[in-house]
Amino acid sequence: MKLNRVLTAALAAIALNAVAGEVEVLHYWTSGGEAKSAAELKKIMQAKGHVWKDFAVAGGGGDNAATVLKSRVVSGNPPAAAQIKGPAIQEWAAEGVLANLDAVAKAENWDSLLPGVVANVMKHKGHYVAAPVNVHRVNWVWANADVLKKAGVAAMPKTFDEFFAAADKIKKAGLIAVAHGGQNWQDFTTFESVVLGVGGAKFYQDALVKLDQKALASPTMTQSLETFRKIKGYTDAASPGRDWNLATAMVMQGKAGFQFMGDWAKGEFLAAGKVPGKDFLCAAAPGTGNAFTFNVDSFALYKLKDAGAQKAQADLAAAIMSPAFQEVFNLNKGSIPVRLNMDMAKFDDCAKLSAKDFVDTAKTGGLVPSAAHGMAISPAAEGAIKDVVSQFWNDDKVSVADAQKKIAAAAKQ
Repeated sequence: MKLNRVLTAALAAIALNAVAGEVEVLHYWTSGGEAKSAAELKKIMQAKGHVWKDFAVAGGGGDNAATVLKSRVVSGNPPAAAQIKGPAIQEWAAEGVLANLDAVAKAENWDSLLPGVVANVMKHKGHYVAAPVNVHRVNWVWANADVLKKAGVAAMPKTFDEFFAAADKIKKAGLIAVAHGGQNWQDFTTFESVVLGVGGAKFYQDALVKLDQKALASPTMTQSLETFRKIKGYTDAASPGRDWNLATAMVMQGKAGFQFMGDWAKGEFLAAGKVPGKDFLCAAAPGTGNAFTFNVDSFALYKLKDAGAQKAQADLAAAIMSPAFQEVFNLNKGSIPVRLNMDMAKFDDCAKLSAKDFVDTAKTGGLVPSAAHGMAISPAAEGAIKDVVSQFWNDDKVSVADAQKKIAAAAKQ
């Protein structure tokens, strides 16, 4: 009996080692809520007997990670998986370096579990090459409830007129009205919410997704740039170079009233034990209540030769889409599950509102990809526009008219 048990255990260990492999994962989840989420995926993979090799690259909203990834792939040494998204997935797939995930997708029934708009982003020429993790809403504004109360602001602003009136009251109370990290991707995040709020979903789609020259030269874009510059006047002088999570911490600590940021900011509040509706407030950015800019985090899987590594890759893709991981990951990250029909019982009111708006805007045409977060336009056009937007934000000498012309020129990249 004892010999049988030993033999069974030995055979199990051999079987495990036969399929176990190292899975090197390149990602940029390094802040509190994000790191906690990455740790959950590591736990699932280790439970399957695989070796998790963490390759975290901090900063730049993923720009730094993209640079590192490029050098690794070019040198013929790609990681098993890398956090990339949107049009960048298609660009890598066109290079012929991504693995085909159709077998996993079919076994796990991804086509019926994912909204069509998301599934299409994960496919290249009809084949799955990436696994989606979540859906982030980008067009949020966050606030410290105590700061608003102290300043005499009764409710979250629904229009930009209401927003500026509230910001004036917070400034008068001796506090910073808008917490902002002066990095180009954060500037662009705020800018796209302003364009959406000023012009609406159709204008946003024309200007920042289709990059229509007429829309970019229009009076609506002029108004968007004027509104964007006005917001800058409510930030503090120390904002240049500040990371987004440090700006979130300013709101959390009651040093600032508002922050324009996607719902990954909520992950920071929750990681610090803050309660939505009590310690912090969430609302769609001014003027964007009927719209939803989406940012879907995903992992593209690269072609590997080792059989163990390939098995680890397939297990990683299946784990990413599993209900258990989708729930725990998104509870930590502040986003919502990408799987349809997920039980939202454990999620907070901000997430429930996000999930409802995601479904509603998909029906009305208000669901639009985030240009600032790699979901809408080519990396080249995104980078060029982002630079112009930041230059305008940081230099008051750049006129609205000049910025508008430069954005239109950048869109031709």
